[in-house]
Amino acid sequence: MSALLLAVLSALCFGAGMVTSRVGLRHLDARSGAAVSIPTATILFVIAAPFTIELSAFNFVAALVFAVVGLFYPALVTLLTFRSNEELGPTVTSAISGTAPLFAMLAAALLLGERVPPQAAIAGLGVASGVALLSWRPGSLRAGVHGRALIWPVAGAVVRGVAQAGAKAGLLLWGNPFAASVIGYLVSSTAVIGAERLRSGGRKTVTRQGLLWFTATGVVNGGAMVLMYSALARAPVSTVAPVIAAYPLVTAIASALFLRGEKISAQIILGTIITVAAIAYLAAFRSN
Repeated sequence: MSALLLAVLSALCFGAGMVTSRVGLRHLDARSGAAVSIPTATILFVIAAPFTIELSAFNFVAALVFAVVGLFYPALVTLLTFRSNEELGPTVTSAISGTAPLFAMLAAALLLGERVPPQAAIAGLGVASGVALLSWRPGSLRAGVHGRALIWPVAGAVVRGVAQAGAKAGLLLWGNPFAASVIGYLVSSTAVIGAERLRSGGRKTVTRQGLLWFTATGVVNGGAMVLMYSALARAPVSTVAPVIAAYPLVTAIASALFLRGEKISAQIILGTIITVAAIAYLAAFRSN
């Protein structure tokens, strides 16, 4: 299976995960939800590990890289996103998160010496612009918010991008996407459960619906992570990152169709056209 197709499937799963988490947030707060979804995926990865990982191929340095990446993504990214939603709201958070592929390509160039073709950079900018249009809503910036609050979504985009480059570094040493997922999620689970235990107050009562929806989120996001790592094992970061960043397109369409949370406006249509065109441009360039 080609890297681009794997990346598209990963984006579809990430987008679906955003929809299930939105439903889950009606019953459980985001941080408690993360403490359900991430461990759920971890359990599934651990169960699958004996069938997907050959210990004879174990690489200590790669395992260490995967562990460090897991501390930041999805764990730290989830917490930064939670904080950003509190300070700025989901609209601004999603719009700024679309810049992640630009940071991913920069990190790949600096850390891995990866050559970033101009066409990939253009596609990354296109996806970032399209996602911003898909996510932005007039008057969404909350009154009284200081500019320094933007540090939360920007930090989330930076960490997400750098984590993709870091995962690529580990996969160059040990090209097993399941190993990367198992190790990374074990660390992430420890981090989010620890964060949940340390905080005081602000929790909603855990309900059956909340557990079910965030369990589903964990399953879908776990699949998205394996697909993303599989794509990164086969292709440069500059090929994979822009496609992964297009997941808000899936979220917007699914929300409009199933949750009625979105109205198909001219802005969303334009954002969709720009995002799809950027990915098609990247695919056409890579196929040549």
